[in-house]
Amino acid sequence: QVQLVESGGGSVQPGGSLRLSCAVSGSMRNIGAMSWYRQAPGPGKERELVARIDEGITRYSDSALGRFTISRDYAEDGAKTAVNLEMRNLKPEDTALYFCNAAGKNYFRGRQFWGQGTQVTVSS
Repeated sequence: QVQLVESGGGSVQPGGSLRLSCAVSGSMRNIGAMSWYRQAPGPGKERELVARIDEGITRYSDSALGRFTISRDYAEDGAKTAVNLEMRNLKPEDTALYFCNAAGKNYFRGRQFWGQGTQVTVSS
């Protein structure tokens, strides 16, 4: 199995910054792409992709591009240990519950793993 635990959320004023981290444990060799998603408050709001990193290649949503940076930390043995999201120039519309996601591969091909989420609130 794969376990994901997010941290780093909080409240910040518009224009501020936050760093989210996702600690990854479990069967590292069966994890492929890692992503951050978010779900804004309110009815009908769906979970949306914010950023993804896969074998060093990054991808961002239009709203995150230029403001957010996704990165991955590796242990010395090459195992994946954390995926981070640096968020700058935060806006009120960035307020959401942010989730870490890992896509399975090999033995876990086709499976998706999720953390419990960390709240980000941007308000003056």
